[in-house]
Order: sequence, then C-alpha cells, then structure tokens
Amino acid sequence: MKKPVETVSVSDPPSLPEVHRSIPVPERQNFWRKLVAYAGPGYLVAVGYMDPGNWATDLAGGAKFGYTLLSVILLSNLMAVLLQSLCVRLGVATGKDLAQACRDYFHQRVSLFLWLLCEIAIAACDLAELLGSAIALQLLFGIPLAIGVCVTAVDVFMVLLLQSKGFRYIEAVIISLITLIFGCFAAEIVFSQPNFGDVMQGFVPNSQIVHNPQMLYIAIGILGATVMPHNLYLHSSIVQTRRWQENSQQKREAIRFATLDSTIALTIALFINAAILILSAATFHTSGNHQVAEIQDAYKLLSPTLGVPVASAIFAFALLLSGQNSTLTGTLAGQIVMEGFLRLRLRPWLRRLVTRWLAITPALITILWFGEGSTTNLLILSQVILSLQLPFAVIPLVMFTSDRRIMGEFVNPRWLKILAGSVATLIVGLNLWLLWQTFSGGFN
Repeated sequence: MKKPVETVSVSDPPSLPEVHRSIPVPERQNFWRKLVAYAGPGYLVAVGYMDPGNWATDLAGGAKFGYTLLSVILLSNLMAVLLQSLCVRLGVATGKDLAQACRDYFHQRVSLFLWLLCEIAIAACDLAELLGSAIALQLLFGIPLAIGVCVTAVDVFMVLLLQSKGFRYIEAVIISLITLIFGCFAAEIVFSQPNFGDVMQGFVPNSQIVHNPQMLYIAIGILGATVMPHNLYLHSSIVQTRRWQENSQQKREAIRFATLDSTIALTIALFINAAILILSAATFHTSGNHQVAEIQDAYKLLSPTLGVPVASAIFAFALLLSGQNSTLTGTLAGQIVMEGFLRLRLRPWLRRLVTRWLAITPALITILWFGEGSTTNLLILSQVILSLQLPFAVIPLVMFTSDRRIMGEFVNPRWLKILAGSVATLIVGLNLWLLWQTFSGGFN
C-alpha cells in the first residue's frame, strides 16, 4: 500500500461526472426534507436483495432446509448495513469512491488485480440478471430461454434513456420497481400462510449451518447474493450525487442522512429477500417437495400447491421486475469501476453492451450445451463467485476507512474498527471454508 497523502485530493475527475453533485440538499434544518433529499442511493444498493441470484439460493435453501437459513439472510443484512455505511463514510469524507481509493493508495499491479476481480463479479451479477429475466419471459410468454437471453441485451436502451434524464429518474424507477416487488411478495406470503413461530425461530443462528456442507454452500451463496462486492464501489460513488457544502458539519450531516437512507432501504429489502425463502419453505418444504431448486419448477408447483391460480404469475412477474431492476445498478457499477480504477471512460451504451455480452456468452453456451435445466446451478454458481470476490472489496474498504491519514476526522472510531474488522474476518473465513470444501469434495 502506498503512503497516502496527508490531505485529500479531489483533483481527479469524479466517476459518473454527468450526475456528480447534481442533486441539491436543503440548507434549512428540516429533518424530513433532508431525509427525502438524501433518499435514493440506498435503494439502488438494496436492489442486490432482489437480484435473481437470490431466487435460486433462497428457493434451494427454503425447500431443502425450511426456515433455518433465515438467520443467514439476517446476518447478511446486518453486514450489508455496516459495509454500506463505510462506503458512505469513504465517499463523503474523501470525495473518492472505492475504486479511485484503490487506484490512489495501492500499487498499480494490486489495483489492476482488484479491477479484474471486480469486473468478474459484475459479469457474474449480470449473468444472474439476464438469466432471471430470460426465465421470467419464458414463464410468462413462452419465449425460449436462449432467445430470451439475447432479448435482454436490448435493456441497454432503457438504461441510456434514464441516464439522459437525470439521476433522480433512475432512483424513482428503482424505488417504484422495489415497491411492486414488495407488493408481489406480500401477496405470496399471504397465500402461503407460513407458521410465523417457525419463521421467527429461523432467524436464530443454528450451528448446523456450519457443520452441514450442503447447507453451508447455499448459505455462502446467500451471502454473496446479498452483500455484493460491486455494491461497495457503487454506493461510495453515487452518494456523491448530493451537493452538500464542503465543511465538517455538512459532511457529518451527509454521512448521517446517507447512512440512514441505506439502512432504511436495506431493512425494507430484508423483507423481500427473506420472503423468497419463507415462500419456498412454507410451500415446498412443508409439502415434502425438498428438491425444488429450479425457478421453473417453483413456478409450476406454486399455484397447484397453494391452490391460488394467480400465485405463479405473480411470482414470474416479480422475477422479471427483479432482473430489470438489477440491470440499472449493474450498469452504473460497471461505469464506476472502469472510470475509478483505469481512468477509462467508455460511452454508457458501449460499456453496457460489453458487460452484457460477457454474461450472455457463458449463459448461451451452458443452455445450448447442457440444456435449460442447467440454469439454476448456473445462478447459484454466479452467487458463489460473487461471495468469493467479497473479501477483495471489503478488506480495502475497512483499511481505508480505518486510516486517519486518509479519512482525517471521519476515521472509523475504535468500536467501528473492531466491528468492521470482525465482519471482514468472518467473510474471509467463510470463503476459505468454501474453497476447502469445494476442493476436498465436501459438497459431493
């Protein structure tokens, strides 16, 4: 690690310059007006809870192990709240996003290595998004999966249209889609009538998760699907879309309100993430369908099992919304990572097409070679890949925000350093366990 400068330099052009510091913040001391002004970036981060990759891991976990893995979802949520608050602190205090900080404070070769890993993570995330959207199109309209994968490439035009109108439009669309998905799963929970005593018990950690290799594999997949590495780069940049005054008091206020924004958004998203697993457990695990892991199988069995004709259609509609929602944040994260690490700015449409085709290629090969039934395994694998990338984003984030030479007066207090270090250690430990189990045949 290079020795950081004593004062923060913001001379480099910011990532996403077209929206940087573009949203005004009211100067009056009105809590609600300021909360509304800062509301938005947290919901873009919360989209990670609705990524189609969650569906594969949560469906598998709920059908096979009931409500047990709800504790993993809760733990992932708490970790996400902590890590996103560190992203806010880094972005506000230094004027840099995580990618720019890695470029400035690490050796060039280390920085390039981290960039490459992050691009792999974004491609894995995009793979889950396009597979989810393609599966939803197949379920709703009967479009063949291979064709549906190709159709998803046109969503680049939706991203470009929203970016041209301003960042508030992107935030409004994201929040609207989250609201619709929330409504879909609220209806599904009513239909499935879970045992809420068992649900609450599922939020209590169980040592069986660590000792059962198959359960641990899905648990780490849930962790990767929830705390996404590219979200850390994304949040540290888009928090800077707000135009606060450059003084200590205003920065502290920005950190407080932006952290509150992400905490509220992630708490709301916790319901959606947990609802997928609860629906699967209440519908499939309790009826003896423990092997339901395919999204297509869940769609076919949902209405007959629940006795509600519209349940399957609502499920597929929410999946389509989920895939499109995640597309927007994945595109922004890709731009931020490339601009931050490499100082390379591509036109948004070109960046989007490159990212999407990197995901389309393995999806098409897998579907055409192994058949449409292979998509769920590919979805779960994409989330495990994301989880393996996490330490390479979390460790730099904790290092930077705990370094007074970088953060100045906004450095993590001692209690936060200990807590953040514990989270980073847990993530690294889980990933080492995953690798050991994989190569030793523990998951076979």
